[in-house]
Formats: sequence, structure tokens, C-alpha cells
Amino acid sequence: MKLTILGGGGFRVPLVYGALLGDRGEGRVTEVVLHDLDAGRLSAVTRVLAEQAARVEDAPRVSATTDLDEALRGADFVFSAIRVGGLEGRAEDERVALAEGVLGQETVGAGGIAYGLRTVPVAVDIARRVARLAPDAWVINFTNPAGLVTEAMSRHLGDRVIGICDSPVGLGRRIARVLGADPNEAWIDYVGLNHLGWVRGLKIAGRDELPRLLADPDLLGSFEEGKLFGVDWLQSLGAIPNEYLHYYYFNREAVRAYQQAEKTRGAFLADQQARFYDEVGAPGAKALDVWDRTRAEREATYMSENRETAGAGERDADDLSGGYEKVALALMRAIARDERTTLILNVRNQGTLAVLDHDAVIEVPCLVDANGAHPVSVAPLPEHATGLVCSVKAVEREVLAAAESASRTTAVKAFALHPLVDSVNVARKLVEGYTSVHPGLAYLK
Repeated sequence: MKLTILGGGGFRVPLVYGALLGDRGEGRVTEVVLHDLDAGRLSAVTRVLAEQAARVEDAPRVSATTDLDEALRGADFVFSAIRVGGLEGRAEDERVALAEGVLGQETVGAGGIAYGLRTVPVAVDIARRVARLAPDAWVINFTNPAGLVTEAMSRHLGDRVIGICDSPVGLGRRIARVLGADPNEAWIDYVGLNHLGWVRGLKIAGRDELPRLLADPDLLGSFEEGKLFGVDWLQSLGAIPNEYLHYYYFNREAVRAYQQAEKTRGAFLADQQARFYDEVGAPGAKALDVWDRTRAEREATYMSENRETAGAGERDADDLSGGYEKVALALMRAIARDERTTLILNVRNQGTLAVLDHDAVIEVPCLVDANGAHPVSVAPLPEHATGLVCSVKAVEREVLAAAESASRTTAVKAFALHPLVDSVNVARKLVEGYTSVHPGLAYLK
């Protein structure tokens, strides 16, 4: 089987390849094609992958190209992890938003809208090319904002594009662990949008154990989300929110923390990864060792401003292992081998949440088999969650409309309608600021 990775020079590609190296089953991926616009980054990542495969018999062969059509032809799976504008663009997203006193995070609020506006046209072009050059391929989207981009691509690929995220997986794993259960045997009742969802139940042998967790302050305060949101707030919600909801529930504190930080997350990662690619490119460099060290630093500092605001301390060692690559592998195996499994994925609604239309992409448990991912029926969200989901989905639709029509006015509307942007005038200033620094937004007229 051939897997094409778009954004193949990206830092996290070795995670995906490492997962493939551990798969010895029939019908496994035997060929990996890396595509990226930056030949230097491709070369660096290829070196890391070569060291990963050095002691693995019959490892999937790896090739690299800057030609998108060449990369797509004949692909069975296409893994999309592109970053339009690079990390420098992410840093600009943060800077412009924070200057206006609003959040610039890459998937939430103003930063997420800016990132979406410049990513959607590129993602749509990729979807059209896949439909033409690899019509039988399944696209696994990890490009952020993942739900928005998956919905944009689904308009051209239907249900053959599936979005993945490691946040729900990590959340479910932490809850199961604190309850003393095997995460692989637990049913996680999770629903929402990407980076905007809630765990409302966790069933083990048919029994919902979440009430036991919510009733025990010591247990509830012992893991990441309990520390981040606080025991009282989780008990008030009666659910465990995705960590990204901290930006909504504690927005003022989060914005202040980001404004006071020495560097924004994007600026930190831009500097860190520039050092990584320089080090790996040096003669005699041990590429895999450099990557391992850089990754450990990256994971340890994840959402550090939010944890500092909440007094949550450092992340637990068990939470530093990522996880999206395992979701991607499980998804590919389920489809390619008809190994039926349940995964939390970003897929078209298809009536799962009555408050959203059929084509709205949501994040929900899915049964996966050779025919793709099928969302599982879930109970309605409580009113507070329904309001937030509907509000953010409306913003996503305005972003898609702005990208399709190239309308600056519609882009302003997208910013202004977001619950974390508190003024139409601020929305106008954001559009002015972003179009002045992002060449990828020059299409807005």
C-alpha cells in the first residue's frame, strides 16, 4: 500500500513513520512518499526516517518529492499535514490578534480564523487533485484547523476525507487511567467540534464510571484537565471538556498570559524547529537523536501558558507521548483490512447532532470498517454546549464562504461572529492586520 504524506518535511512525520514500522500485518503500508514545498526540510526528515528504519527489517521504503501530482498518483492513503505560511505565519497569527487584545491560538478564535482563511484554498486544491489523480484514495486530514479543513475538503471528496486529532484520544486515555481502567476497553462518550468537545461518559463493561470521577474531588484534581479547569468547574459542567476549551472558559486569563509570555507558542516553535533543521543538516549529525531531543522539549512546553494560568504545573510524563500517529494507523488498518474499530474522528454529521445539518463536520466516536467511518448516534448536547458548537460552526461556514467568494466583507463577518472576538471594529482591524502580513490572504478583495 502507498501512503503519501503532504507536509512531508514537517517535524512530526517521524511519529507516523515510527507507527508504520511497528505494523507487520498483511496489507500494511510498504511505500511512503513525502511531499513538501521545501526540499531542505524534506531532506532533513528523510534522514531521520532512514535512521528510524536502520534496524527494522523490510521497512516501508521512503521517497521524497516537491511535485504534488507525482506524490498523489497511485496513492491508497493521503495524509495531509500541511502548514500554509509555516510557523512564521503562525507567529504572525498570534502577534496580530494579541495586539488587538484577542486570542491568536492557531485553531481557536482569531488566529484559527486567519489560519483557516489562508489554508482552505490550498486544501480545496489538494482535494480536487486527489479526486482527479487518486480517486480511490482515502484522505486523512491532520491539517489545522482540522474540522474546518476537513469540511472544506469533504465538499469535493465526500466521506473519503476523515479528520483526525490526538486531543480526544489523550483526554479519554487520561480519564480511563485515573479510573484504573484500560483505555482500549473503555467506551468514550465524546461529542463536539474539533478542539471544542466534551467527554460526557466513560463506560467500562457497560457501566458509566464518569459520575464516580466527578464525585471524587481528589481523583478529579489528579490529572491534566482537573488541574487545568479546576475541580469545581468540572463538577458544575458535569463533563470533562477538551483542553482547548480552556481558551473559552478562561479567555481573559489566557490572553493575558500569552501577552506577557516571552515568546508566543508559534514564535517558540519557529525558533526551535529552525535549530532542528540546521542541526540535522550538519555533516555527521545523528538526526534521530536531535529529533528525539527536540520533540521532548516541544511536548513538555505544550499549552504551558494555560497550565501556568491555572497553576497546573508541568505535564505528566505519560502525557508526553503524542498519539495522533496511532489514530492514523488504526484508521488506515480498519479501512484497508476491514479491521472494525471505534475511533473519535472528524466526519460529516449525517444526522448525528440534530442541531447541525448533514454536511457539517463534527468530532464524534465512529465505527470504522472497509467502507470508512460511520458516526455513532449520541445524546443531544446540553444547551450551553449546543450554543457554543452552533456559534463556532457558523463562524466556520463564514470562513468557507469567504474563501470561496474571496470576499473581504465575509472574512470580517467570520471574525466578528466568533465568541472570542468582542467587537466588529476589532474584526475589521484583524482583517487589516492579517492581510498586511500574509501574502496567502491577498485573494480577499
